[in-house]
Amino acid sequence: MDEGHTTADIQRYLDELGQHSQGEGVVRALLERSAERLHVICSAMLVRSYPRLMRPPLNLRSEEMLSAIVERLLKAMREVKPETPRQFFALANRHMRWELNDLARRLDQQTRAMELNEAFVAAPESSDSVASPNVLRMLAAIEGLPEDEREVFDLVRIQGLTHAEVAELLGVATKTVQRRLNRGLLLLSEQLADLKPAEPA
Repeated sequence: MDEGHTTADIQRYLDELGQHSQGEGVVRALLERSAERLHVICSAMLVRSYPRLMRPPLNLRSEEMLSAIVERLLKAMREVKPETPRQFFALANRHMRWELNDLARRLDQQTRAMELNEAFVAAPESSDSVASPNVLRMLAAIEGLPEDEREVFDLVRIQGLTHAEVAELLGVATKTVQRRLNRGLLLLSEQLADLKPAEPA
């Protein structure tokens, strides 16, 4: 995908959207043009942070997640009008997290309900039972990062952009991107220190 052309096209649609009070057709065109990038983000977030949702009973796939995100964005952009690609992808990232958090919570509720009848359903794997709270803690820690650090973390670690691409998108130096990413990782490591694997004896 040509990132430069995609970004320019997204900006053109956002400019057009800003001139229309009712712009659902523009929003649909915008989402269609950005679908490939959104799919990449969905895949990365699902695989890295929510792998258990890809296993039974949900068997969630990135294509299904993308469909749900498009529906969320169609509704959200009736009220919110991003002005730049940076704001648009930040909005998309937020709704991806919300969608995955909702799915994880529903899965946990379903699992607890099934555990009440052990005669019919086998107990869930212990790794799943401890993964959900930890994943939710990690996502809460990411959400709690300062805005600049959270944005760079999303772009580099979740969307998979290079430092140079992020620097161009944000209009800052590459060293600034590296500094913000390092600061964000340091904050996360301090908040989540107890989740680190134990050092070998």
